[in-house]
Amino acid sequence: MPQALLALLVGLAVCQIAIFCTTVFLHRTVAHKALSVSPGVRFAFRFLVWITTGIRPRQWAAVHRRHHAYTDVEGDPHSPLLLGFWKVQLANALLYRKVARDGENTRRYAKDLPPDRWDTVLFDHALLGLGIGIAILCVSLGWEWGLVASAVHTVTYLLLNGAINAFGHVTGTQPYPNTARNNQWLAWLTAGEGLHNNHHAAPTSARLSLGDGERDPGWWLIQVLARAERATVRLEQPRFSKGNVPATTSAP
Repeated sequence: MPQALLALLVGLAVCQIAIFCTTVFLHRTVAHKALSVSPGVRFAFRFLVWITTGIRPRQWAAVHRRHHAYTDVEGDPHSPLLLGFWKVQLANALLYRKVARDGENTRRYAKDLPPDRWDTVLFDHALLGLGIGIAILCVSLGWEWGLVASAVHTVTYLLLNGAINAFGHVTGTQPYPNTARNNQWLAWLTAGEGLHNNHHAAPTSARLSLGDGERDPGWWLIQVLARAERATVRLEQPRFSKGNVPATTSAP
């Protein structure tokens, strides 16, 4: 296989690993507590997030929880309805970083996620984690192609995460009455995150596919972990937020 093609495929594969870690761990486990995972799986997720994204989970959770508290109104960290589609699509990481670095925001929205010893020693050192991730690729592919794979992963990851917030609040279907939107094509690329309208309708659901024909690859991974007794789903049935309860579903 040509080295260029190999670097491209490895970069895309690393991106998908980061995407699955983001949706299953950062989003559904940490931010919404829709499921819990065993200590070993939790550490593995933390390590993979660290070397592929450098994200601090408590900061990510704080930014995301603020998004739910101020969805598409003043105070939303990354609403395309307020900031414009292209700003969110292309500068989503900068918007996240601006709020993530606000210590007061983290204290307010992630007070249940204090840093532990592993954070102090490893996971709060983003550049170290990213450096280790890049070094692994360079050792595996050679430094030139390792850097290419790293660039492919970085650009793809940033664009896909931007798309969740940009497309996810501008275009797509709205089976539930909230401002978010579903895009199944995006859900295939982001391990289910494209089903954004569903998520805003039932934020604590570990499953994002709620309707016929919807597919949530992140949920498939959760099912594998649950069957291996390495994860526990919090709710058997989605708990819909106020105003989003389907006609056939009784309010909790």
